[in-house]
Amino acid sequence: MQGEPYSQTVSDIRPNVRFEGWLLVKESGMRATANGKKFLDVSLVDRTGAVPAKWWDYSGEPPAVGTVVRVRGLGNEYNGHLQLRIDSLSPARPEDGKAPADFIPVAPETPESMLAEVRATADSLRDDSLRAIVGKLLDRACEGGRLLTAPAAKSMHHATLGGLLHHTVTMLRASRALAEIYRYLDKDLLFAGVIAHDLGKLDEMNTSSLGLVDGYTVDGRLVGHIVRGVVNVERAAAETGADREKALLLQHLVLSHHGEAEFGSPVPPKIPEAEVLSFVDRLDAKLYQMVAALKGVKPGEFSPPVWGLDHAEIYKAR
Repeated sequence: MQGEPYSQTVSDIRPNVRFEGWLLVKESGMRATANGKKFLDVSLVDRTGAVPAKWWDYSGEPPAVGTVVRVRGLGNEYNGHLQLRIDSLSPARPEDGKAPADFIPVAPETPESMLAEVRATADSLRDDSLRAIVGKLLDRACEGGRLLTAPAAKSMHHATLGGLLHHTVTMLRASRALAEIYRYLDKDLLFAGVIAHDLGKLDEMNTSSLGLVDGYTVDGRLVGHIVRGVVNVERAAAETGADREKALLLQHLVLSHHGEAEFGSPVPPKIPEAEVLSFVDRLDAKLYQMVAALKGVKPGEFSPPVWGLDHAEIYKAR
């Protein structure tokens, strides 16, 4: 064990190494083994990362999502994934001075500055129809401050406070660079597609004000963010009187941004801007996961297998 009692972080968790630290409950529930024995199944996070954790033969009430807890356990590896086997867990008391906001993984830039960049890009679109549609989509996304806090995913990538804006902003920056090389691209359409492509996730996930996702909405489970995004573009186009062709092209970008049916897109990219959007989306997500996997890894060593990267072990160069 390293450092003071309960001073370790998620990044310190290693197989067969004891752990003591303060963490935040991101997901929480009771499960049962094949023979009916109950156990606590939680996801625990701090600003260094997240880890699945289990407390076998647990019989109490599961801790509430958003609760800071004091945890003692043992790191272990199961099916190539790092986990934490809990020995004890107790909620923080007021006198402990542990605020949930101090444990939330956050994007590296402030949500306000990222939203300002997205808004500026939307306002700069020269095409009247695309500018009107995207403006309407952003107005709706910002209701109740949702877009400022929303993560881009439950756990795969950019699962942080402000993660959706972070994902969008980095994709916009990459798209601007590519548009300078491939000058035949319709920049207005491409940038509109980047802004719109994941806004359906605001309807797909149950997200707290701290950016924690505790599950999927009925809309998310029955429709999903891609189709919901297409419907939202259709509605925004109707409300703004946008050109039908422009709206259809933007819908295609949203519909095809996962690239293949295997990954959830009903159609593959069929115009250059859709291909670029799909590529940049995949690139940004994969690079984010690689960088996250390398946190705490020593030079010359490999990370644990990363599920979102086909279980690849990521190497940290010396």
